[in-house]
Amino acid sequence: MSTPTVRRTATTLADGRELIYFDDSEPYVSGDATRRLDDPRPLPDRFTPVTDADGVEHPITGPEMRYDVLTGEWIPLAAHRMNRTFLPAADSNPLAPAKPGAAYADGEIPAEDYDVVVFENRFPSLMRVPGVPDETHFVDGNELWPARPAIGRCEVICFSPDATASLAQVGARRMRTIIEAWADRTTVLGQLDGVEQVYCFENRGKEIGVTLHHPHGQIYAYPYLTPRTAAMLQQAVGHRERTGRNLLRDVLDAELASGRRIVGESEHWVAYVPAAARWPVEVHVAPRRDVPDLPALQDAEREDLAAFYLSLLRRLDQFFVAPDGSPIALPYISAWHQAPVRTGREDLRLHLQLFSVLRAPGKLKYLAGSESGMGAWISDTTPERIADRLNEVPA
Repeated sequence: MSTPTVRRTATTLADGRELIYFDDSEPYVSGDATRRLDDPRPLPDRFTPVTDADGVEHPITGPEMRYDVLTGEWIPLAAHRMNRTFLPAADSNPLAPAKPGAAYADGEIPAEDYDVVVFENRFPSLMRVPGVPDETHFVDGNELWPARPAIGRCEVICFSPDATASLAQVGARRMRTIIEAWADRTTVLGQLDGVEQVYCFENRGKEIGVTLHHPHGQIYAYPYLTPRTAAMLQQAVGHRERTGRNLLRDVLDAELASGRRIVGESEHWVAYVPAAARWPVEVHVAPRRDVPDLPALQDAEREDLAAFYLSLLRRLDQFFVAPDGSPIALPYISAWHQAPVRTGREDLRLHLQLFSVLRAPGKLKYLAGSESGMGAWISDTTPERIADRLNEVPA
């Protein structure tokens, strides 16, 4: 199977951030036409020094992260995100294409239409500032509290120019382009200095905390291993030392052997509810072949994933129904777990974790005292009930 044609065109926004179009439609995919590349907004360069109330100029420092000595976790501090865009009016959606002939608006995408587009987040929690060395210092001079610049990169990926659409509605051809964009960004971001892990994800629904109702996801390049990845790696290394086998491979084989929680299969992919699912709705999607990350997927696996994933999303949107029998669009987080850039690539295996905080129509799973205070999870359902309900929903 040949790789589908996707044209990648990069440009720079007015403040210096990178924007990349991923086109699969004519006349753009062939190069007969090009999306708009200039950004007319009068934005200053994002690294321009700032002047305080006293008229003193200060260089941009960027976000910082501090080490929590009690847990071993790095905590980025991004106070500037308090002023980020929050639920804008429909006519000022910064992720929508530019309106033909309209006056200047502070939209992020200069083209009047697009297929898939990726750009650096205007309010990033991770960012490398030129000239700021990646060096550790200590808060209040105390070695208990290491701190360093929160280098890395945060990107936004727009799945569709239609603000009223959802990812489940884009179609298999466009979904394949999105997969190509995920793989491209994983490769490129993984090559940046200091990056240890690349994470592609989607937040969907106001219940999740989405601040822009437009079909989009995000891509983070972390300068450290995230706590969940570090925990999975520790488990996987211990499993390999005891058994000589890959933990995630054994989990997939065990779920297939049981069959009790399998909710979907294709030639290259398997969807199942994990045996210890913690969320009210939770599904994992794994490739049959052992691969560390999205760039390692072969053409046939990517093609199969496009249709398989969209089918799963459409089924999940029928998991809950309203009193009148109409389906309820599921709020969810869709998280691609990939092997880190430099370590654990033999022990961690690509898989998707998709979960929802909705436990019943109009009722949310709150992370209360046990979950939030102690990290001790208590589930409100069982994995088997989740699987049974999802298998009732037609493909």
